[in-house]
Amino acid sequence: MEILNTMVIPLILGLTFFMFGMNVMSGGLETMAGGGLERTMKKVTSNDFFGFFLGAGITVAIQSSSAFTVMLVGLVNSGLLNFNNTFGLIMGSNVGTTLTAWLLSLAGLEGKWYIEILNPSFFAPILAFIGIAMQMFAKSSKKKDLGNIFIGFAILIFGMDLMSDSMVSVRTLPGFDTFLATLKSPIIALFISTVFTGVIQSSAATIGIVQALALSGGITWEMAIPLVLGANIGTCVTALIGSLGTNKNAKRVVIMHFSVNAFGSIICMIIMYLLKAFNIPILTSEIAMVGVAIVHTLFNAINTVLLLPIKKLIIKFCEVVVPDKEEKQHTVFLDERIFNNVALAIDECTRLTVEMANYSRTSIFDSIKLMDNFDANKVEEIRALESLIDKYEDKLGTYLVRLSNHSLSEKDSHKVARLLHGIGDFERMGDHALNICKVAEEMHTKNIKFSDEATKELATVTEAITEILDMTVDSFINNDAETASHVEPLEQVIDKLKKTLKARHVARLQNNECTIELGFVFTDLLSNYERVSDHCSNIAVYTMQLSSDTLDTHKYLRKIKNSNVGEFMDDYNMYEKKYSV
Repeated sequence: MEILNTMVIPLILGLTFFMFGMNVMSGGLETMAGGGLERTMKKVTSNDFFGFFLGAGITVAIQSSSAFTVMLVGLVNSGLLNFNNTFGLIMGSNVGTTLTAWLLSLAGLEGKWYIEILNPSFFAPILAFIGIAMQMFAKSSKKKDLGNIFIGFAILIFGMDLMSDSMVSVRTLPGFDTFLATLKSPIIALFISTVFTGVIQSSAATIGIVQALALSGGITWEMAIPLVLGANIGTCVTALIGSLGTNKNAKRVVIMHFSVNAFGSIICMIIMYLLKAFNIPILTSEIAMVGVAIVHTLFNAINTVLLLPIKKLIIKFCEVVVPDKEEKQHTVFLDERIFNNVALAIDECTRLTVEMANYSRTSIFDSIKLMDNFDANKVEEIRALESLIDKYEDKLGTYLVRLSNHSLSEKDSHKVARLLHGIGDFERMGDHALNICKVAEEMHTKNIKFSDEATKELATVTEAITEILDMTVDSFINNDAETASHVEPLEQVIDKLKKTLKARHVARLQNNECTIELGFVFTDLLSNYERVSDHCSNIAVYTMQLSSDTLDTHKYLRKIKNSNVGEFMDDYNMYEKKYSV
């Protein structure tokens, strides 16, 4: 019972606080970092040098090499990243994760007061107080995220202190010397560390325990080195689990992550055995916390230098382990593994919504062209495109709803809501494109044509639809609120055009200048045009509301009409004159 109270419970409690603090801190860092680094990742990864520093930078930002590797698995599985370009990112991530050990090594600082104030245990409570105050009183989401970082760091240090205290008492236990004796065997130490890290899925926590042992004066360099190496190998388990159900290239990312760490560990173990054979004194001397950080950093840095020249061989090895097999063709729109990085997930959703927007615009323009030049092959292309747009809406909608259940900042929540609204309107545009296509098909099959007057009227409204659609999609893609502000006045003009043209159509019917059959077709076409412009209005409002709190379309439209009467009417009058019939 004494062992349980003095060592086991404090160690488990300390480990729990440590990992929770790490999670809170990394979440805040990740949110503040945003999606810029991840977006850059897809652009510069062809260069291993840039990839290395980018991988290190992102890992420093999210404080987890495991999470970063899982992110890579998701990106490669989605086809957003080339497997051959992940080497530099993985090596950089391994170096970036060593920052945690250096932060924890500050806990070993002792001496005069101006040195001891650098000890995290001294200033962690102050940071915790500041962080809580920022969470309670700050209005800015960035300040709240910074508060989360402070709180997470303080919890992490508290957990580290608990683990360190438990290690001090453990030295007096009868079986501790026997346990240390087993660690003197590098192979056993490596195995224990690998298994332990694989179970808890955190190399940072394992390194933290090793540093806690070092602080208590319990281990030597020859014990610490294999423990650090084992932590690097064990951390691959997280990515291994994350790769289940992925394609061959995503699995190769995991094999590369494991192989570079395993290969480096084998080299280091061989070197250490050689040094032991020559009885190098430093191996049997006690290691300090900073020594553990040095071992961790040197291993990953030297490993990078050694493996970079044989990158192609490592890639070939991964391809042999995971051979090319015939895979079922399928489109992976978004991988759930990138849920761990909200900024990246939103960025990828935005990219795919932009693709969807362009498909919707293309389908409408192609269907309008069929009115003058019918082509049965083009009809099939439009139907296939409409089916693809539906798939985008289904996949993106499901993904965005699940993403919205995660902890999102106010800004990110607004972006997700905008995308959810937008994909619905773009999907409906695809439906109207198919409706226009059916109108053209009906006219071709029945060999009927509009009168010259009706054709001129339709040409005018078609020009208006073309302009409003271009303005809407371009403003959505570029987040251009200024261009989006011109959409609603044009939509009002199109509404008026529809009423005017319908009235003229009725007059033609009464004068026997048009048939009932053509009348139905004419009205159907106008209705689809008008509904497309309605969806354009909705999308333009979402673009203008990027900095607003809610996405209430009708309320926002009333607001801009009342607050910008002059500008709105100027645009309206300009478009009314431009598209006069």
